Formats: sequence, structure tokens, C-alpha cells
Amino acid sequence: MPHLLRARALLFDMDGTLVDSTAVVETIWRSFAERFELDADLILGAVHGVRAEDSVRRFAPAGSDVAGIVDELNAYELEHTEGTVEIPGAVAFLAALPRDRVALVTSASPALAAGRLAAAGVPSPAAVVTADDVVHGKPAPDGYLAAAGLLGVDPADAIVFEDAEAGILSGLAAGMRVVVVGAHESETTRGLPRIPHYADAGVERDGDELVLTLP
Repeated sequence: MPHLLRARALLFDMDGTLVDSTAVVETIWRSFAERFELDADLILGAVHGVRAEDSVRRFAPAGSDVAGIVDELNAYELEHTEGTVEIPGAVAFLAALPRDRVALVTSASPALAAGRLAAAGVPSPAAVVTADDVVHGKPAPDGYLAAAGLLGVDPADAIVFEDAEAGILSGLAAGMRVVVVGAHESETTRGLPRIPHYADAGVERDGDELVLTLP
């Protein structure tokens, strides 16, 4: 039976939620793990949805040049956008939404966010919160709270679309409802609505509200 949800604003993560950039993300973090002789699978399981700065600070050896490493990672990602595509139906779903009710909340830098969206052919929402805009990245709620402020909505009236544990926790900590995009499962996701993509999702406007139909 379809899920019917009402909200005044929809907030979207980027990687894994609007665009699929899995190939380049896995490449850079496996390279990072090899460089510092770390467990690549452990790294990949921990970095998704988290700011690069926070991940490097967590896993790089003490005394490492965190800013320098992050710059290297970002530069590689900006140069290698091949294979980055939209999550099926994302472009059409965004096009059906009022621009003043949508925000992007990403752990990427402003340049990387713009580059990834362009590579996937996904138009950027007018309201964007990036890694540079918050003191505390996901799973802290800062980014989603900032987005709600930009749109002028109460957090309880917003729905977050997220694919990663850190982002899901962030949305819930902000007091928002969360729709899981993709296959990630954990104790956190139990009972949350889920979609594999946007191809079968619908949205209509009802006065001041958006009415979502999720398969």
C-alpha cells in the first residue's frame, strides 16, 4: 500500500540520494586506506554521508595535514565525474516540486556539490547547505536545521530524503521525518518509509502542503 506523507518542505542529501557517485567515492577512499595502511572496508563503511574533513580527521594518523589531504581528495573528485548519474527519477521528481520548498543538504564542498549535480544532469535547488556552511557535519542536525531556516519552515514540517546512516541520524536529530532512499538498513531505519528511487514516487500540492505518494 502506498505511503501518503504531507510536508511543507523536502530536503535532500546528494550522494546516493539524488546522484550515484559510488565509483569515484570508493576509488578515493580505498586509495586513502591504502596510503595509510587502513582497512578499506572499514573506511568505506564509515565515511558515507560524512564530511571528508571529519573522516580524514578521524582516520588519518596523528599529525597528518588534514586540510591538505581533504584538498587532494576534493581535487580528484572534481576531475573524475565520469559515471556519475542521477538516481532514477530524481530529475523529474525535483522538477515537480516548488523551488521555494526544496533544499539540498550535502556533506560535499560547494564546488564538488555543483560539479556532481552538473555531471549527473540534476538541477541544483535554490537553497543549498554544504560542508562549508555548518560547524558540525552529519550526523549532527546542523545542516538540516539550517536548510529549514533558509526555507522558513518548522523542522516538524519537513521531510528528509537520505541514503546513509549519518544523514538519516542527522535528519531525525533535527526533528524531521526521514524517507530512506536505497538499500541501507540498520536499527535506525526500522519503520521508516523507503524508496529504491523516485521513478514511482509522486507529489501534488494541496494548499500550503506537499502531498507525497511513495510506493
